[in-house]
Amino acid sequence: MASIVDESDVEVILVGDSLGMTMLGYDSTVPVTIENMIHHGRAVVKGAKNTFITVDMPFGSYEVSKEKAVENAVRIFKETGCDCVKLEGGLEYVDTIKAIINAGVPVMGHIGLTPQSSTMLGGFKVQGTTRDSAKKIN
Repeated sequence: MASIVDESDVEVILVGDSLGMTMLGYDSTVPVTIENMIHHGRAVVKGAKNTFITVDMPFGSYEVSKEKAVENAVRIFKETGCDCVKLEGGLEYVDTIKAIINAGVPVMGHIGLTPQSSTMLGGFKVQGTTRDSAKKIN
């Protein structure tokens, strides 16, 4: 599949933790492990040699501490050969993102509808639909 996308005009492939729901049969993205992401990320990188590949950092891999986040980001980056890692969150993770970048790993942030937080949000719901809720997206 990745090789088909690689031959198209698609510029970026996201190996998302949604693979837990679409490939592994989970009800949410929360049970997805770093090992799951590395396995699938490595396969996509192998098949899509000319496309920018982003691999999700799964829930629990960066929230505990900056040090753990750096360790896990480096592991995903190194073991998959991806171009960058992605984590959910904005301003609250600025210091974590800086630490990961300082370790040599490019990072993409994800704000708005964040699937790893969907349980706390009451399910998959559009975010930022009012002026006040839009201001909270950072």
